[in-house]
Order: sequence, then C-alpha cells, then structure tokens
Amino acid sequence: MRIVFMGTPDFAVPSLKALAGAGHEIVGVFTQPDKPKNRGMKLQQSPVKECALAMGLSVYQPAKMRDGEALGILQELKPDLIAVAAYGKILPVDILELPRLGCINVHSSLLPRYRGAAPINWAILNGEDETGVTIMYMAEGMDTGDILAQSKTPIDINENAAQLFERLAQMGAGLLTETVKKLEVGTAKRVPQDDALSSHAPMLSREQSPMDWEKTARQLHDKARGLYPWPAATAVLDGVRCKILRTALPGETTNKAPGTVVQADKKGLRVACGDGGVLDILELQPDGKKAMAAQAFLLGHPVPVGTTLTKQE
Repeated sequence: MRIVFMGTPDFAVPSLKALAGAGHEIVGVFTQPDKPKNRGMKLQQSPVKECALAMGLSVYQPAKMRDGEALGILQELKPDLIAVAAYGKILPVDILELPRLGCINVHSSLLPRYRGAAPINWAILNGEDETGVTIMYMAEGMDTGDILAQSKTPIDINENAAQLFERLAQMGAGLLTETVKKLEVGTAKRVPQDDALSSHAPMLSREQSPMDWEKTARQLHDKARGLYPWPAATAVLDGVRCKILRTALPGETTNKAPGTVVQADKKGLRVACGDGGVLDILELQPDGKKAMAAQAFLLGHPVPVGTTLTKQE
C-alpha cells in the first residue's frame, strides 16, 4: 500500500518504523519544520525526520497545510492512505478527502476521553488507573473521528508520563499496522465516538508546576508523575526553586499542617499534605543544577523538620 506518514516527535517514530517494516511503500514523510533549540539556537531536525532520512525516505516540511503546497505534494505522491501520529498540524478537508482509504491517526488515549494535545499527561494528572491507544479516522474536529481500533493498558501508580509515553508509542505502532492491514483487505470496522463521554487534554504550561500542599498526597504524587519531564512539578526548598522529579506514597499519615516538613535526613524528605497523608520527595533538580536524590540536596540545603513549605506563586 502507498502510504504518506505524518509525525514529528519521538512518539511517532515506532509507528513509522512499523509501517515500513510491514512492507508498505512509504512514499513520503511529512514532519514539522526544523526548529532552533538550546543556547546556540541551531536548527534541529524532528525525531521523525531523523528516522525518515536514515531510512532513505523522502521528507516534506511544509510550514502551512492550507496554502496549497502540501495538497500539491500529496496529489503528486498519490497515497492510498495517510497515517498520522502526533504531527502537530491540523489537516484541512481537501487533504482529509484525498487518499482512497482516508486519513487515520494514532491517538494516545481511549477516545472519546482525553481529546487534545496532552492525553498521556492528563490521564496521570487525573489519577487514572487505565489508558490506551486509539486508531481513528481523522475528521474536521479535534480527535472526533470514528474509531477503528483501541488497545488498553493499566497505568502503574509510580509510572511517570515519559515512561507511559514510551509504552504507548510501541502499542500505537503495533495497533496501527494491524489496522492498516484490515483497511487493506476491507475488514476494518468504524465506530462513531460518543461525544457525551468526551473530555479534553489541553496543552501543559508552567503555571501548573507549583506544588499546592493543600492537595492530597495522591494528587501531588500524580502531579509529579504527570508533569515529568516538562514542565515538571516545582517546590521551593531552603529558598531554592526545585523541580520535583520523583515522589512516592509511603501510606503514612500525620496531624501536621499541609506543607510541613515531617522528615529531612539521610532517609529522605517527607512533607505533610492536605488529606493528612505524606509525600516522599525522592529526586529533585534545583534551578541551574543537575538532578539529584533528595538526600544529596539536603546535605547542602538543610531543611529543618517543622519547616512549612508554601505554594510557589
């Protein structure tokens, strides 16, 4: 089958490799334009572009999808199918209607739940114990198209967004190739989404980062997991703003006020939360420094037991 693949970040790479490995003809790969990054502001290729070039595939990077350039390229490529995974651009109707078998998308949630840009993060932030991937037809709305296939997986209570990202990328690749095979032989079934069950997963921002110790221990643990690695949960310890990279739930309780440091020694850093539970801070990263264990931070920044941590505004 002649397939145009569209994707940009690491999440999309396994899907591209899987389609090529299944024997399909990848006639073109669309990805976002190279972007300046880091202090040198050198242009950096997307993970999908790096992968596609290594595979000897033709790469296209249109700045816009509605000015006719992308449509013209696709008309020349004549794909039977367009497969999309985290491309980062909205496809207009004339592109959606171009391929013989349509346009399908790999989405990292169990649609109609968590439509939008950050479904993996929001599933963890909201304390979900299950998520998955969906292969769907693309429509004009945001992740509203008919469902072709879904696969579920549990979320471990200590799994962070980066770890879940990796698992769902592999799951999505496998489910995509299975679905494409069904489309090829005409056995794929489409199921409309129930909009009444939908929820939104908007883009993340640094405004979400500060730890609010009035929240429950589980909510704060989920924040640290869900915002990892970016924008990351944050707290101020000994006057130093720190990213909170890894936490744990010891299952203990305290009568101390929320935000009170109840332990700060060689065994670790433990903070009282709004529900009477406590949160263990295992790993953190002070501004301008490398990530370190909480015990290592305490060696240079002693935080006395009884100190009250406040929400960073």
